[in-house]
Amino acid sequence: MVLDEFDAYAAALPRDGALMGLDLGTKTIGVAISDVLRGVATPMETVKRKKFDLDAARLLEIAQARQVTGILLGLPRNMDGSEGPRCQSTRAFARNLAGLTELPIGFWDERLSTVAAERALLEADTSRKRRADLIDNVAASYILQGALDRLRHMGAAT
Repeated sequence: MVLDEFDAYAAALPRDGALMGLDLGTKTIGVAISDVLRGVATPMETVKRKKFDLDAARLLEIAQARQVTGILLGLPRNMDGSEGPRCQSTRAFARNLAGLTELPIGFWDERLSTVAAERALLEADTSRKRRADLIDNVAASYILQGALDRLRHMGAAT
């Protein structure tokens, strides 16, 4: 089940349980996982993209092992908020993934997440090679953390 609106995604989630954040790139998929209380997003893995079936199988394997209750994909909007070809590709990936799982799938605006991840890795004095290896899953953790913060705020408002 793919939910375009974040409020609908939040409503479809069980009260507790880990969430998975994904940063879809053309060559890799960054993966981050939250704790079961949804307080902290942790970078986990970078999946090298092959074919959709193989990529999806690996992601769902991680989701099952971590008892994930929802999946969140970074939506790469343009800086003006419009959606281009990369958003269409992300939405298509979500639709295809939804055919393989019952987990709710939602989107989070990922503008500047890679920039923030790069800055954090630079501040941590990470080597160029190591940054290349980590950037996608760190970006996924920024995407997921933004959504976790929003969920926490939504819970406080009710």
